[in-house]
Amino acid sequence: MPLRIALYDLDNTLYPHTVGLMDLINERINLFVQERLQMDPAAAMALRHQYFQAYGTTLAGLQKHHSLVETEDYLNFVHDIALDLLTADSGELGAALGALPLEKIIFTNSPREHALRVLTRMGLHDHFSRIFDIRAFEFAAKPHPNAYQVALLALGASGEECVLFEDTPANLAPAKAVGMTTVLIAPEGTPLHPDADWMATDVLAATHRIHALVSEIMAPRAG
Repeated sequence: MPLRIALYDLDNTLYPHTVGLMDLINERINLFVQERLQMDPAAAMALRHQYFQAYGTTLAGLQKHHSLVETEDYLNFVHDIALDLLTADSGELGAALGALPLEKIIFTNSPREHALRVLTRMGLHDHFSRIFDIRAFEFAAKPHPNAYQVALLALGASGEECVLFEDTPANLAPAKAVGMTTVLIAPEGTPLHPDADWMATDVLAATHRIHALVSEIMAPRAG
C-alpha cells in the first residue's frame, strides 16, 4: 500500500535537539512540579523520571496521582517560553517538505498553541494541513496506542499509508504495531548503523537530519 500521509513529531524532530528549546521546557516542567507539589529540585526530578517511565509523560502521572493539578495550568506554564533559540528554516527543510508528495501532519504531545508558535517561527506553517496535539488525544499522549488510533481514525487512513518521523524511540513502537513506516531522528553524534545499542527493532530507518531522509524514504515507493 503506497504512503500518502507523513506524520511529524514537533520538538527535537523538525529542529535539532541542539537548539535547546526542550531544555527550556524541561526547566519549566521541573519548576511546575516543585512549585505545585512543594518539592525540592531533586525530588521533583525523581518524580518526573518515575512518571515518564510509567506513563510516557510527566503530565500523565500528574493527572493520575495529583487531582488538584489543573491540566491547562500545566500546559500554559511549561510552554511559556521564548522562542529566541529557534531560527527560521534556511529553506532546506521547507524545500524537502515541499518536494514530498504526501499530506503532512504534525503529531505532537505538545499543545496546539506551542506547535503553531514553533511552525510560525520556523516559517513552516504552510506545509502542514493539520495538527494532532495532546488535547486531540484526550491527554493519552504518545506512546499510548490511543494517540495513534485517534490520528488514523480522523485521517481515514491505515497505518500502512503513513510514515512517522519521531525523535523518541519509544514512540515508534506503537506506530510500527499499526503498520506505519518508522523513521527515527537521532541526536547528532549517535551511531546510525543497525547494530548500535540504541537502535530499536521498531525503527525502519534513522537519520541525524530530517532533511536528508525526507526524499530518501519515498524513493523506493515512487510511482
